[in-house]
Amino acid sequence: MMSFPSSGKNFTVRRQKPELIPPSRPTPHETKPLSDIDDQLGLRFYIHQLNFYPNKGGNDQKDPVEVIKAALADVLVHFYPLAGRLREGPGRKLSVDCNEEGVRFVEADADVTLEELGEDLQPPFPYLEEVLHNANPIPGSDEFLNSPMVFVQVTRLRCGGFIFAAGHNHAVADGLGIIQFAKAMGEIASGASAPSIQPVWMRELLYARNPPRITCVHREYDEVIPTTEQNNKIKTPEEMVNTSLVFGPEEISDLRANSLPADFRQKCSTFDLMTASIWRGRIAALQMNPEEEVKVVCIVNARHRFDPPLPEGYYGNAVAAPVAITTAGELVKNPLEYAVTLLRKAKSEVTEEYIKSTADLMVLRGRPILNMSSTHLVSDVTRVGFDDIDFGWGRPTYAGPARAASEMVPGVPTTFYVPKHNKNGERIGTVAPVCLPASAMDRFIIEIARLMGRRPLIR
Repeated sequence: MMSFPSSGKNFTVRRQKPELIPPSRPTPHETKPLSDIDDQLGLRFYIHQLNFYPNKGGNDQKDPVEVIKAALADVLVHFYPLAGRLREGPGRKLSVDCNEEGVRFVEADADVTLEELGEDLQPPFPYLEEVLHNANPIPGSDEFLNSPMVFVQVTRLRCGGFIFAAGHNHAVADGLGIIQFAKAMGEIASGASAPSIQPVWMRELLYARNPPRITCVHREYDEVIPTTEQNNKIKTPEEMVNTSLVFGPEEISDLRANSLPADFRQKCSTFDLMTASIWRGRIAALQMNPEEEVKVVCIVNARHRFDPPLPEGYYGNAVAAPVAITTAGELVKNPLEYAVTLLRKAKSEVTEEYIKSTADLMVLRGRPILNMSSTHLVSDVTRVGFDDIDFGWGRPTYAGPARAASEMVPGVPTTFYVPKHNKNGERIGTVAPVCLPASAMDRFIIEIARLMGRRPLIR
């Protein structure tokens, strides 16, 4: 039991003892290997989400803890590998021991209302560790291999609303995959007998070829070299601060009008515009050596880059991480369309052959992690469906990543784009968390304002 401040008020979270929830009916006991896209050392960590639900009088005033716990047990019948445990074999190959051990579930209560938590719900959440019980096992450790692959905590609020918090092992499912699991839980909680989209394992579709062969250029997996003095300085946790930019229609319009030539504006997607602006703004703010190589990695869903596409319901990792590369000097001195063009070229390289080449690279080069030296990772989760998870109480007020930009991917500067909603649940923009040293953050805000043609508002 711990107390936390929120909007000037202290509140207490009381958690019950964690319990393991197995599938509600017997499921197959078998060993299921992961794909060679799943099986990257860089995916051996847990990612976390938070959904806040107001009390709308839904689900016949039932207890959300009991409803979600029962739905979790039922949905594990369909997603039964998630109730198992990871095992590591020769060549560090991961498999799932489907043994029905179960996922970890925690019941909790907080003496606070959703309104008292504040209107602007977004990371960082100072009370995160109490509303999300997660041992967060050390990547690569025996504990990591033998821990539950899913953690769920449901925290009742004094107003009748609740917080749904979850963590999952990234090696067994990507963002779309775990949201498919959570949506299926919501469907069963709302009365369905089975998920509307049946889960598909079929990890063999993304096994390495025999013999494996690297046929594409994968700069994202360049050999990791020691970071420069500049990089070491900007990654010191004590110096870092978080902020969140909100890009609504007006901000996007201002960026297009003030930073792109007229003939380029409609060719540029909102994602590319935001990402190019943040990339350029970060590098300008960090005042890096003009000759230093700088990179941005964009997470790309590759399901529909296959012919035919991967089956609907495939919930394994089916993403690529293409990288746009230039020097700090070139990025800052060139107009914004230079960065946009680099981003578009990098994303266009993701094809079926690119994914197969990546799987082969994993086997041939010992499952390397991404080279994140001087790199910023960006992922758009606005269409993943965090805010479509409905347990019978309607749409959440906030739904998305639980952690701030500095915490999302261990050791990596990261921005996850999440939807911004008003009080009525209508989407009004996109939130983009950014983490930088305090001195650089002021320069970053000035640079973003300049790209919009606005007067900056310094924090």
